[in-house]
Amino acid sequence: MPIVAQSTETTDWVSRFADEVIEESERRAPGKPVVVASGLSPSGPIHLGNLREVMTPHLVADEIRRRGHQVRHLISWDDYDRYRKVPAGVPGVDESWAEHIGKPLTSVPAPKGSSHPNWAEHFKAAMIESLAELGVEFDGISQTAQYTSGVYREQILHAIKHRGDIDAILDQYRTKKAPAKKQQQKPLDEAELEAAEGSGAAGEDDGSSASAGYFPYKPYCGNCEKDLTTVTSYDDDSTELTYACTACGFSETVRLSEFNRGKLVWKVDWPMRWAYEGVVFEPSGVDHSSPGSSFQVGGQIVGIFGGKQPIGPMYAFVGISGMAKMSSSKGGVPTPADALKIMEPQLLRWLYARRRPNQSFKVAFDQEIQRLYDEWDRLDAKVADGSALPADVAAHSRAVRTAAGELPRTPRPLPYRTLASVADITAGHEDQALRILSELDPEQPLASLDEVRPRYDKAEAWINTHVPAEQRTIVRDEPDAELLKSLDEQGRESLRLLLDGLADHWSLDGLTHLVYGVPKVQAGFSADATPKELPPEIKTAQRSFFALLYHLLVGRDTGPRLPTLLLAVGQERVRALLGE
Repeated sequence: MPIVAQSTETTDWVSRFADEVIEESERRAPGKPVVVASGLSPSGPIHLGNLREVMTPHLVADEIRRRGHQVRHLISWDDYDRYRKVPAGVPGVDESWAEHIGKPLTSVPAPKGSSHPNWAEHFKAAMIESLAELGVEFDGISQTAQYTSGVYREQILHAIKHRGDIDAILDQYRTKKAPAKKQQQKPLDEAELEAAEGSGAAGEDDGSSASAGYFPYKPYCGNCEKDLTTVTSYDDDSTELTYACTACGFSETVRLSEFNRGKLVWKVDWPMRWAYEGVVFEPSGVDHSSPGSSFQVGGQIVGIFGGKQPIGPMYAFVGISGMAKMSSSKGGVPTPADALKIMEPQLLRWLYARRRPNQSFKVAFDQEIQRLYDEWDRLDAKVADGSALPADVAAHSRAVRTAAGELPRTPRPLPYRTLASVADITAGHEDQALRILSELDPEQPLASLDEVRPRYDKAEAWINTHVPAEQRTIVRDEPDAELLKSLDEQGRESLRLLLDGLADHWSLDGLTHLVYGVPKVQAGFSADATPKELPPEIKTAQRSFFALLYHLLVGRDTGPRLPTLLLAVGQERVRALLGE
């Protein structure tokens, strides 16, 4: 049953945009569904920066649905874009794919070993699967299907009829004029397209031009399928168009009113779609929002098609811990699927929901993910007890549910860092993992690992794929006799105090109290003494004690949290390694 949001005042960015979009939609198309849009180019792995292109309108659309309005979230798959370059680091792809540069993405072979029919479908499939896991509801539109079936034929003919008006708009932003006639510009060659890459879905090429004048349209060659073509003549009455291919030398004359093998250039294609679909809300990246870029120019060109520019917030780039801005032209950038292997959908949704679109943020693939999960669990607890701030409650709500209902969640969400430590120490032995996790809270033991799934599986995947081998935990096989023999009386006493308390404190909370309490007791304080009641040197003593335990158990200065490590090693083995 759909969730209807109450009309309470909130301060989160999603609600504010929803108010604005509903009002604007009623002004433009009263009584019709609200239309929001995203555009994705499956030119390679669709990364976490691209996900913001989807999550921003998704969150707004979902809020509109919660209020009881009909809304369509369109995702235009820009699969009729040209294949611009061979992306680095893609499995099953080598430099032989360079021969396909200039073809539509749907005419490029999929990577070796793929079960998909072409390049575009291969990369779309992974994104579609991730969006389903994230609870994103959308209507997908293949631009290959739209163009090749003639859906946009009238819009193409209209654009060409008004090519002079389009050229005049674009000319306001061109920084270089051709020396003689502006229509004598040559089509962009491969190097120029490479340099323009990243500015738009089609490299920001604003049209082909030669003896026929400016043209906002690129035919794909009938021989080699590439878009390195130039229109050499056009007759407005008959729509006869002649083009020549600079790649293979092929030329032909076609009737554009019957021709479906080409597309409008990006700066014209985007505003045409705004008008055609009636889009009210579509965000754009900072590269599209700068002066003279696609979004600004499109705001003028859309009027030629009888439409209006959408409400379009600029969104900032998304990075990952230890990396700067992502770029899909470089291999190895994480995708939503990569993130969902190590974190639950709720956490990933929350990262996009809690920051305004113009705020950059990072998705953690390193140790920072543990801190993020701690922060998320604290928020979860505050929401449950009613102490969270309104904006935080709103972001939490958008993370855990959509208008269609709750996302599946882990029944017993134990701390991520604890689960990661257990997965690290047990190295895939599920029976050992269940034993350890059951001893965390002996009064409520786990009956099955299913109770901590999928969070446990995500933590295990993080340990196995993102923690360097030298940081993995390997418990000693034999006691470190030399270290034990070298201990002074204080060191030996600290181990006796710990061993004497193991049996009575064998739970996560109990062992936490015990390991922090030993240095306090040795210094003459109560094990329950708070930090405010203790001198600063107690912290130094605790660090020294912890380092001693780590050396005796795992042969290193540091490791997983000691209470978790002790539970994982098991009481009998702990006693042996500590020299009892």
